[in-house]
Amino acid sequence: MITAMPRIAIAIHDFPKSLATFRDLLGMPVVDLSESSVARLGARVAMCMPEGGSYIELMSPADPHAPLSHSLQKFLARRGEGLFALMLEAPDPNTEADALASRGLTVLPLMAGAGGRDVHPHSTHGVLIRIYPVNSFRGHAPAHGQDMDSPGLSGIARVLVAVHDLDHAMTVYGNQFALDMAEPTIDAKRGVRSAVCTPPSGGVIECVSVHNRNHPFAESVAAFLASRGEGMYALVLQSHDLQRSARTLTARGVEVHHVAGVPDLVEIERAATFGARIWLEPA
Repeated sequence: MITAMPRIAIAIHDFPKSLATFRDLLGMPVVDLSESSVARLGARVAMCMPEGGSYIELMSPADPHAPLSHSLQKFLARRGEGLFALMLEAPDPNTEADALASRGLTVLPLMAGAGGRDVHPHSTHGVLIRIYPVNSFRGHAPAHGQDMDSPGLSGIARVLVAVHDLDHAMTVYGNQFALDMAEPTIDAKRGVRSAVCTPPSGGVIECVSVHNRNHPFAESVAAFLASRGEGMYALVLQSHDLQRSARTLTARGVEVHHVAGVPDLVEIERAATFGARIWLEPA
């Protein structure tokens, strides 16, 4: 049984720059785990731990001979920096992996040194999903002081997964992963069909397919599918004061702009977020 979506990973080249960006510019509490992660996993890892939703994990290859580092290198070479993997948790990842395989998902053998099991993106509409034990990360957010000028961003409230076949995606996430899946809707404002999948804790997964390409949002999703194929399209964070957050980020040198066709969404310039499309919405 899946119990949580604790975090989503971004693959990056420049690990120190990513730490500085998410900590100093985006105002997130960040824990640098690289001192232990390089030895254990062959990769540099940091955890961004804002309140609410799911965490953002930063991952960068370090040891080219380590399996995780090799996986990151292949991803970066093929697709460039960006959203890399979606983590789920279960009481026993190996038992869960057997159950997922019995439901038709392609589960990979245990990676050397890994703490969880991978589900191949070919069976999950382009999303690398990793199943970890419950409470797989037990770190604590560092004290962040009284930063009155912080942008005030939450963790991941929602991850959008762009798909061609929404009905099949609903089968994958609702039936094969056995997660709570809402009925699909047509979102006329965005020009997409949408279905929201809700893990027991953490953010939610929204699968979207193109319904009407005359809408800018739907056209953007269509362009993503044409150029990159199915997969994680965007992370949505929240703010209790969206306009203030946008002004604060701009003052810190981070470009933001409204998402075309969706006036209550603000996008952080992707050059500042290492290829990951990150949106902000009102809490």
